[in-house]
Amino acid sequence: MKGASVPAVVGMPSPLFLWRFKVVLFLLWGFCCCKIGWDSVMRMSADLRDLFLYEAFLYYNPLLLVALMIWLWGVNLWVFAQSSVNYVKVFDLAQTHLSHREIWRSATWLTLIVPTSMTAYLYLYSHGELSLAASQPVFLYAILLIILLSPFDMFYLSSRFYFLRTMLRILLPLQAITFPDFFLADIFTSMSKVFSDLERSVCRMVNRQVATIAWFEADSICGSHSVAIPLVLVLPYLCRFFQCLRQYKDTKEKSCLLNALKYSTAVPVIFLSALKYHVFPEEWVSFYRPIWLISGVINSLYSFYWDIKRDWDLSILTRIFMFKSPSTWTNLLYGRSWVYYWVLGSNLVLRCTWTYKLSSHLRHNYLTVFAITALEMLRRFQWVFFRVENEWNKMTAKQNFEMSSDMPSEADRLLESSSHTAYSRF
Repeated sequence: MKGASVPAVVGMPSPLFLWRFKVVLFLLWGFCCCKIGWDSVMRMSADLRDLFLYEAFLYYNPLLLVALMIWLWGVNLWVFAQSSVNYVKVFDLAQTHLSHREIWRSATWLTLIVPTSMTAYLYLYSHGELSLAASQPVFLYAILLIILLSPFDMFYLSSRFYFLRTMLRILLPLQAITFPDFFLADIFTSMSKVFSDLERSVCRMVNRQVATIAWFEADSICGSHSVAIPLVLVLPYLCRFFQCLRQYKDTKEKSCLLNALKYSTAVPVIFLSALKYHVFPEEWVSFYRPIWLISGVINSLYSFYWDIKRDWDLSILTRIFMFKSPSTWTNLLYGRSWVYYWVLGSNLVLRCTWTYKLSSHLRHNYLTVFAITALEMLRRFQWVFFRVENEWNKMTAKQNFEMSSDMPSEADRLLESSSHTAYSRF
């Protein structure tokens, strides 16, 4: 109707403004968590402070490392999406697969929830609310497990089902091994320390040792000398070992046996370290520790060799860093010789830290072990680029070969043409 006033449309805030607002909220949340956590720790007596921090760190550090791995995986997918590496085909993903933005969204929620629960744990414990403090990690673990196993169509059901199905195939390699199977199993070997800490945490929750010092006895069921520690540490390597044997059964390729041998070299590193608590100190220093050191060197160098020679193909670093549209990253990374030196050097150094990461008798230096485990995830993060690129190169080479073999050669066309001419004369 003419003359009627049109209500003014309120403009939506710009994406840049929303992003800045979220950053401010994140920084404010981080400051509050740090302030409350620091004040809570300072309320405790000095003799119990380090012991309590070690316990709190045990419950929350594996989840923080999982969040870090999810963030890095999102970066991997973002780079692949910018390049010509078709990771969807490599992993045989459905059209509903998670994009890098959805991966980052999941990582953001985990990054927010875990420190918040840890801050609540510190605050409640320092103020004498022991039962409420003990419930914080238990509640967090229970919620995450429910979300992971939920059969309802929420929280990315198809992706969770894909992940759980792949985990089952890793634990029970009764079928032909696919690329996603051994790719995820390889990532799990980098997270063996995370799985070990998760087992320790769940053990204390089940035995009601959270927010107590009952676990302080090293020989207790959840103590630092438990036999479950090396068993959980070695489990990802055993899964990968049996995958290689299954691959050899299917393909008869000797390289599968050599790969199985590589994973078997981690077994003596893990169990010789755990043996320290079950032999006399003199016997450990004079006999077992030298064997443990030699085993660690063999495992590190063998794994480094396999990365360079088998998992990667450093002769063609073209697909990953050649983005579809020109960018600063392309100019910085594509065809640069420093990339080769960085990849080789960092991979060798971080491979050598495996001995520390896999050795349970060194886990009392929990901050150092946390840093080394985070660095191992960064090594695995860069490993993903070259491993997926190498697999994509193999797939495209195979497709090109099949297409060329299906097309008739020039000689075949000439022969067919001459035969047709001779036939037409008759």
